[in-house]
Amino acid sequence: MPLRPEMFEGHAVNRSAAERRAATLTTRRSVKKAHQAAWLVNAVRCMDLTTLAGDDTAARVRRLCAKARSPLAPHLIEGLGLSGRSITTGAVCVYPTLVEPAVRALEGSGIPVASVATGFPAGLMPLDLRLAEIRYAVEQGADEIDIVVTREHVLRHDWSALYDEVAAMREACGKAHLKAILATGDLRTLRNVYAASMVAMQAGADFIKTSTGKEGVNATLPVSLVMVRALRDYGDATGHRVGFKPAGGMKSAKDALAWQILMKEELGRDWLAPDLFRLGASSMLADIERQLEHHVTGRYAASSRHAMA
Repeated sequence: MPLRPEMFEGHAVNRSAAERRAATLTTRRSVKKAHQAAWLVNAVRCMDLTTLAGDDTAARVRRLCAKARSPLAPHLIEGLGLSGRSITTGAVCVYPTLVEPAVRALEGSGIPVASVATGFPAGLMPLDLRLAEIRYAVEQGADEIDIVVTREHVLRHDWSALYDEVAAMREACGKAHLKAILATGDLRTLRNVYAASMVAMQAGADFIKTSTGKEGVNATLPVSLVMVRALRDYGDATGHRVGFKPAGGMKSAKDALAWQILMKEELGRDWLAPDLFRLGASSMLADIERQLEHHVTGRYAASSRHAMA
C-alpha cells in the first residue's frame, strides 16, 4: 500500500504502561501440566531453528535440518500422545551461502528455508548489493528472507526512505516471504518501534521481527507488545494480517510460553500458528525438550539424551 504517515505519526506510546502490561501478562494466565506441554509443543511448531555463526558449515546445517525434521525424541512424541503426527519446526534459518545445503537436507519435509540477507546484521551496505543478496538467496531456494532495515532512517524519521528501501526488498524477494528485522534495541524509543513497524507493513512486509540477535538488547516483552499493537492497528485499518517474529535472547521454555501468551492475549488464537507467528531461537529447543521430558517421565533428562540442534 502507499506510505500513509497519518497511521503512525503523532501516535504516542506510554512506556510505563507498556512495561506494566508486559509484566502482568505471564501472571494473569497460568499454564500448567498437560496444557503447558501442549503450548510447548506449539512453540516447537512455530520455531525458526537458526544457526548464524561465523563458523557455520554445510555439515552443521545438515545436522540442524535433521533436528528440524525431528525436533522431539521419539519417546517424547509417544508419551505426549502424538504418535503418527508430524511435528517439525516452523523453518530453518541460515546465511545465504548455506541455503542450498539446507534446501537439499529438507527436501520433501515441507519445512521452509529462511535466509538472512541485506548485509545482516548491520545492513550497512549499498542498497544494490543488499538487493543482490536477496536475489541470490531466493535463487538458491530460500522460501523466506529476513531483511534488516537501515536504522538511520528510523532515527531521523525519514519514513519515505525506509518505505522505499523495504518496498525494493519486497520486490526483490519475489514469491519468497519477507520478514523485516527492525533491530528494536537500536531504535531508542517505543514510538520509533511503532512507526517503523507500520512503515514496514505498508511497504509489504509479510512479518515484522524484533531483532537480529546481535544487538545489545534483543527481544523484550514491552517492545513486542508495541509491535503486536501495531499489527492489530494495521489489521483493523487494512483488513490484512501480518505475522510477528520475536528473536534474540530467548533461551528458555518459560520464554516460549511468555511470547505465546502475548500473542493469545493481544491477537487471539490465529496468531499461535506458524503462518503468523515464529520464534527466532535455537537454544530454546533444548530447554523445551527438558521440560517435556519432565512432563512425560517425571525426571529432567541430561542434555546428552537429546540430539544437538
